Amino acid sequence: MANPTTRAEPQLIAPETFVIQHHLDMDGDLGVVHLNSMVIRGAEPIVIDTGAPTNREAYLEDLFAIVEPEDVKWVFISHEDLDHIGSLNAVLGACPNATLVTSWLAQWRLAAVGMDLPLRRCKWLVDGDVFDAGDRAMVVQRPPLYDSPATHGLLDTSTNVFWAADCFAALVPKPTALVADLDPGVWRDGFTRFHQWNSPWFEAVDIHWWRRAVSRLQARDLTAIASAHGPAICGGDVNEAIDLLRELPAMPVVSQPGQGLLDRLVAAMSADV
Repeated sequence: MANPTTRAEPQLIAPETFVIQHHLDMDGDLGVVHLNSMVIRGAEPIVIDTGAPTNREAYLEDLFAIVEPEDVKWVFISHEDLDHIGSLNAVLGACPNATLVTSWLAQWRLAAVGMDLPLRRCKWLVDGDVFDAGDRAMVVQRPPLYDSPATHGLLDTSTNVFWAADCFAALVPKPTALVADLDPGVWRDGFTRFHQWNSPWFEAVDIHWWRRAVSRLQARDLTAIASAHGPAICGGDVNEAIDLLRELPAMPVVSQPGQGLLDRLVAAMSADV
């Protein structure tokens, strides 16, 4: 059964800062999951993650409607998962003046599955490193939750917008640009389920370490948070989201879909045939 993707208009969340939105329809009653990326159209435009293979054509159309390919100076990859690098080669091929910002670990993991990145065009950075993008300083910072050890987020210090990779995501009933457009209970449920399923290791972390990790991010005084897999979080919802993240270890664990859902899907496919 093919899961269709849907497309929404890019969402402006701060000056010159756009979330490129696509969505994957989930099976059963799980709603949809976002397949987002971001682009900052500043003095030295920055492409942040490159979508999934399933939405490559629409992603490239959206991206290059916002910024000209030859103007792109930076391409930042948060980690090596396929839903974050789906158009990486296409973007690098179209943007001859761009430097790829990634890490040694992400590049090594991609090489291990046969994807060789152009070393002469790369810049390897880790948590705490900063690069100058002309009119803004960009800080590489690991988000509190992630599903790959190579994950890094990216903070724009000129707007205090944070690209959180998989952190701060949420399963939602339908494509939704902003968390403000969701019922708070629906958001809380989708937020909890996504993080429990995507980063199950956090249930075993030391609570004192966890609180420090969340407080480190809160100290940035963020104005907006964008993630690859959920609506953008802006304004007063930012502190709500950070408080919700802090509470996660105390939340009851929600079981992942299992054989029961698979049986229903197979039965539905058989009925269609």
